[in-house]
Formats: sequence, C-alpha cells, structure tokens
Amino acid sequence: MSKEKSSETIQITARNLNKLKFSADGLIPAVVQDYKSNEVLMMAYMNIDSLRQTLKIGKTCFWSRSRKEYWVKGMTSGHFQYVKSVYYDCDCDTLLIKVRQVGAACHTFRKSCFYRKIK
Repeated sequence: MSKEKSSETIQITARNLNKLKFSADGLIPAVVQDYKSNEVLMMAYMNIDSLRQTLKIGKTCFWSRSRKEYWVKGMTSGHFQYVKSVYYDCDCDTLLIKVRQVGAACHTFRKSCFYRKIK
C-alpha cells in the first residue's frame, strides 16, 4: 500500500525562478490551459525574458522560434491571455500557465490549437 503525497501548490516567484531548466537554446515549453475548464489551449516556448515579462504584466509573452522574436499573445489579434497562475513540473523543465482566454487561442481562430485528432 503506497501513501499518496499531499497536493502542494508552489507557484513561480522571483525566488524560485532560478530552479527552472531552460534548454541549451534558452527556451522552456509552456502549456497554456483555460483556468476554469482546464482545456489545453496551446503550447509555445518562453525564454527567461518572456517569462519575466509574463509575470510582470499578467499576459502571456513568448519567444517565437521561427521569427526569432518576442511576442505578446493577442497583441495583433486582441485575443489576450490573462494569467491566473503559473506552475512548473517536477523536473523543472516545463511550465503550465492557467489563463483567462479572450477570444481564440489558436491563430486559426479556434478556441484551442488542439482541434485535430489522430484516429
């Protein structure tokens, strides 16, 4: 019989930011989830600067690997993601960001980027 550990919530703060493991190119994957429904909306990458900016302004900010530039989700579309909480996984190498989504999360104007299913 195994004992389950109690659920603890540790959110990212300036003090524990240095625990995060960014890849060799300075990025960390960020899964974005609706804070009410828990639906996965999208996945993108952050560098340390975009993560700090996300925590500072309360809107998701990412690093575009293809364009090699920083971007704020919703800046051109108006479909902002207002951050409710940010978590990191047990290995400290992936983020989970719970947001209040305004409009569509996907650039195809769908609510979620995960609209295709493999059969």
